[in-house]
Amino acid sequence: MFRSRRTRRALAAAALLSLTACTTAGEQPRPAPKAAHGFPYTVTNCGVKTTYMAPPSRVVTMNQHVTEVMLELGLAKSLVGTAYLDDKVLPAYEKDYEATPVLAEEYPSYEKLLAANPDFVYGGYASAFSAGDGRSRETLKKAGIDSRLNMEYCADGKTSMDALYQEIREVGRTFGVSARAERWVEKAKKGNAATEKKLAGADPVRVFVYDGGDKTASTIGGAGIGHEMVRRAGGENVFADLPKPFADTSWETVVDRAPEAIVILDYGTTTVAQKKRRLLDDPALADVPAVKNKRFAVLPLSDMVLGVRAPAAVDKLARRLHPELEK
Repeated sequence: MFRSRRTRRALAAAALLSLTACTTAGEQPRPAPKAAHGFPYTVTNCGVKTTYMAPPSRVVTMNQHVTEVMLELGLAKSLVGTAYLDDKVLPAYEKDYEATPVLAEEYPSYEKLLAANPDFVYGGYASAFSAGDGRSRETLKKAGIDSRLNMEYCADGKTSMDALYQEIREVGRTFGVSARAERWVEKAKKGNAATEKKLAGADPVRVFVYDGGDKTASTIGGAGIGHEMVRRAGGENVFADLPKPFADTSWETVVDRAPEAIVILDYGTTTVAQKKRRLLDDPALADVPAVKNKRFAVLPLSDMVLGVRAPAAVDKLARRLHPELEK
């Protein structure tokens, strides 16, 4: 049946009045959540923009170094789960770590992660948010769970010590503990400055970081905090040209680049002794200066990632690469 434009407008207005009356008489629209003191806070992390109305209160950390960030910032009570311990946590964190439920030795399944009922998931490596395992940041967001990826694995270039400061500041701001984060940053800056002063005038040592591997060698590239740590410790990363935080290379290339010192990363089931034996027993490596002189330094893996250990680890590595500074 034909209706004039005026008639249609009148019917639409009546319908709107009826809907308004039902809303008024019945359930009221849900109010917007009230922001906590110091919030809202909006941050873009690795391309994901998130606005927080209050600090997250149920957090799962997916890798050791981000767990240690949380514990350093005094946020143990916010943790409802953790996963993937690479090596021993620092003694200062042991008590809080032992009080935190371990969801899995490596990464928990998506279902196990959901069972912890988190409102925030903090990943140290991109693999923490593997889409193939159903844990992508997009999937978590659809489930109402916010997330953060450690900045070392953002796809926007090299990682510097300034990125570590930014990581600590942004996590501190997200959880409403900015003052605590700033105190840590200022202490780290002073430590880095002291190491730099100590190394003034020292000749750089050519360094190969041995992460692991038999047929190929896993090492650090030039895109992670490990590269800057070697440089700040008075070293020269012989694989700075590899465009990743960690990458594989051939043993032939290790020989060609003739490192003067080898930093062995300690973690997992392969022991430091086994890694040293792999280096010392390979005839192809016999003339590599670091192997010939048995010039090895050992660091836990957690020292050489974007976490709270990095500044102290730089100083520790500097003393091992330049023992003459201790005299």
